[in-house]
Amino acid sequence: MVARHGRCVHAPCLTRSCLTRCRSAAAGVPLPAGIGTEAALVTGIECISSRSSCAAAGRRSLRQSPAAPIALEGMSQMAPKDIGALRGADETLTHQIVDTFATVSESDLAWTEKIWGSLASVDGSLQVDFGLGKYQNRGIIDGFAGVSRGREQWTVRGSRELRTAPELMGIGPIEYEIIDPLTKVRFRLAENDIQPISFDLVLSGVTQPFFEDRNLVRNRHTGRVDVNIVRYHQGGWASGTVTVNGETYEVRPETWFGYRDHSWGVRQAVGAAPTDLAPRRSATPKPGAAPVKGLMKWAPVFLRRADGTYYETAIFIAGGAWGYTSAYVNEAGGRQNAVRHAEPHMAYDPRTRFVKGGELHLTMESGEQRVIEVEALGESGFFLKTGLYGEWKGQIHGSWKGKLHLDGEYIADCWSDESLRELGQFRDTPVRVREGDAVGYGIMESIIGGEWPELGLTADSDHQVSYS
Repeated sequence: MVARHGRCVHAPCLTRSCLTRCRSAAAGVPLPAGIGTEAALVTGIECISSRSSCAAAGRRSLRQSPAAPIALEGMSQMAPKDIGALRGADETLTHQIVDTFATVSESDLAWTEKIWGSLASVDGSLQVDFGLGKYQNRGIIDGFAGVSRGREQWTVRGSRELRTAPELMGIGPIEYEIIDPLTKVRFRLAENDIQPISFDLVLSGVTQPFFEDRNLVRNRHTGRVDVNIVRYHQGGWASGTVTVNGETYEVRPETWFGYRDHSWGVRQAVGAAPTDLAPRRSATPKPGAAPVKGLMKWAPVFLRRADGTYYETAIFIAGGAWGYTSAYVNEAGGRQNAVRHAEPHMAYDPRTRFVKGGELHLTMESGEQRVIEVEALGESGFFLKTGLYGEWKGQIHGSWKGKLHLDGEYIADCWSDESLRELGQFRDTPVRVREGDAVGYGIMESIIGGEWPELGLTADSDHQVSYS
C-alpha cells in the first residue's frame, strides 16, 4: 500500500527586451531602480511581461542565458567548502542545524518537503488540487495543479532547477504563498499554455494546524528507513476564483472548503529506483494467486457544532507492508485527543471502488465510542496519479526534467474502464461529515485492494495500479 505524501505565467526569459519589465522571482519585488540588464542577469531575474514576448512554456525544457549559471556558481562560493551557500532565509533567526538553509540535515536523495492542497465546492461539482515538492539534495522542485469537474480532469505539471530561485515556492504558473503563517495560504495557477484552467484561491483555517503521528517505516529486508516523515494539516473555508475553458466560478466561504498539509523528511519512490539493488518484492500477486488484500484511508475533516465552535479529526490507516495508523480528534484550542482504535465502515461503488459513504468508528483512549458519518459529494474527485503519485506516462516525481519543464493533459472521462486501468482508485474525494449536531467537510483518500465479497468488490475492479 501507499504511504501519503506544501508570478510568471510563462518561462523565465532573460532577453534584453524583457528585463526592463522583470522582478526578482525569489523575492517577488519590483526590479530596483538603477539595476540594468547585466545586473539583472547576475541576480537571477524572472520575466513577468506578456507571454507574446517570451518563449512559450510548453512540453519542453527551456534554455536560459549562460550568464545566470555563472553567477549562481559564484554565489555557491560565498562560504568555505564545508558550509552551504547563503540564502535569503539565512538572515532570519530560525536556524536549526549548524549550516545554511541550502543544506538539510541528511544527504539522502529521497529527502523531500511537500505541500498538498485540495479545495472543493460543498456540492462536489468542482474541485481544485495542488501539490509542490522540493527535493533539496536533488536540486529540483516540482509540482502540479489541477481541476476536477465531475468526471473530467485537467492537470498542469511543472519541474525546474532549484538553484535558479531556491526560495521561490513555485514553478512557472504554479505558485504557493503563505499569507498568514499557520492560518492562511494561497494556491495559484496562472493562465498558461498547457491547459485552459487557472485559479487563485485562499484557504483560511478554522482551527490551528495539527500534526499527525510521525510516519516511520523500515525496510524489512535491508533495514533502511524508507519513510521518515512528519506532517501537519489544516482545514477551512476557501475564497477566490476558478476558471475552466473561459468560464469563471466564484469561490466563497461556506460554499467552498478545503484542506492542506505540509510534510518533510525521507519518503519512498523519489526519482527512479537504483538498478543495482536486489529486486523489490512486488505487491502484485503471481498468476493464479489470490489478490493481496489491503486498505488505506486518510481522512482529515472539520466539523462545526451548533454553538459555532469547530473541531476536527484526522484518520490515517494504512494496512499491508506500511502498517501505519494515526488518529486524533483535535479541538480548535489546540488539544489533541488520541484515538485508540479507528475502524472504517464504508460502502464502495463496485465498479470503480470509489467511496460512496459510511461511518468512521472511533474508540478514544478514554474508552468513549464515537461515530462520524461520511457522505461523498458529487462525482468530482481529483485523481492523484496525474500529480505523480506513482509513475505516470514515464514521469516520476523528484526526477530531473531540465531547467524548466511544463506539461499536462485533459482526461474527458476518468470513470471509463480505460481510464480506471491507468488512474486506479486513488483520488481526493470531497466528503460531508456529521457527528450528532456537528456538521462539516473534508477530504477522503481511499485505496482498497484485493477481493472483498462482503463489500461487493471482485477481482474485476482490482486494477493493481501502483502509487509508489
